[in-house]
Amino acid sequence: MSSQENPAENLPSEQESAHGAVAVADEAHPFADPGLPPHEHRVQDIDEQAARRSERTVALLFTISMLATVAFIASFVAFPVDKSVYIWPIGHISALNFSLGMTLGVALFCIGAGAVHWARTLMSDVEVADDRHPIEAEPEVKAKVLADFAEGAKESQLGRRKLIRNTMFGALAMVPLSGVVLLRDLGPLPEDKLRHTLWSKGKLLVNMNTNEPLRPSDIPVGSLTFAKPEGLEEHDHDFQTQIAKAALMIVRIQPDNIKDKRELAWSHEGVVAYSKICTHVGCPISLYEQQTHHALCPCHQSTFDLSDGARVIFGPAGHALPQLKIGVNEEGYLEAHGDFDEPVGPAFWERG
Repeated sequence: MSSQENPAENLPSEQESAHGAVAVADEAHPFADPGLPPHEHRVQDIDEQAARRSERTVALLFTISMLATVAFIASFVAFPVDKSVYIWPIGHISALNFSLGMTLGVALFCIGAGAVHWARTLMSDVEVADDRHPIEAEPEVKAKVLADFAEGAKESQLGRRKLIRNTMFGALAMVPLSGVVLLRDLGPLPEDKLRHTLWSKGKLLVNMNTNEPLRPSDIPVGSLTFAKPEGLEEHDHDFQTQIAKAALMIVRIQPDNIKDKRELAWSHEGVVAYSKICTHVGCPISLYEQQTHHALCPCHQSTFDLSDGARVIFGPAGHALPQLKIGVNEEGYLEAHGDFDEPVGPAFWERG
């Protein structure tokens, strides 16, 4: 005999008591208390097959959540930042943003939908009337709370419905992985990219304006010239990233006016090359006073003495400008003898 033919056998025992007793109004209590309405059993309370269908539905939602979390991580790795797709009726949007939003949304929605379906179809829905009690927790209240918690845990059928329990734990354990993956966007990975530029031994110094290699004769005393590494072109996809580290400021000073010994050794006939990137917040330095040999950052007025190792003489910058060791090749063009000896730009972990 199936459960549908004899549904009374499957009714929870705690629901056998009647509800909805109506108190009779009298002079002392003119308003009748209708009490709770009679409890109506759900099909899952009577039919175990229906309960198992609900259990499989909840487990399916939790499983979809796990798959969506895996898809979220895969999308983060698979889609490049600059790829766009056409989605009707939205139009052209970022493939990465669309995939991340959809997969994370599905993962969170399925956990919520599974929990709601579980509560509405399998957990106990018996209404319980409870008298108000003092706010302080008395021993009897604590005992009652613990008893109610134990009863609720029993009624949730978490121990009995192992499929739901295991898939729910899996979904809840995997969703936080989405947040861990998003930490990747907090900044570059801890590599040494900020410690190196495109400058290397033998790289020619190319004029930023003419795009031609520089000779010492192209730089008169007191002038300021900006240069870039040989091979770096404005149409390169990473031009802005590379020039932000490799931009060079070249001045020519009479060798007798150079105070710092290393600066003199790293120069060529008074031509010295320093990073153009201010060591305060990374602004490009563009002002030079030829009489004092001072370079001024226009953002916050940090001032560097280019005749004395580009040390800071005024302003908030905390470090001197990095110098690039230069010389001339066999053809008489200025070339680098290596990379900067320290990271360019702002403090960058105190350049450690």
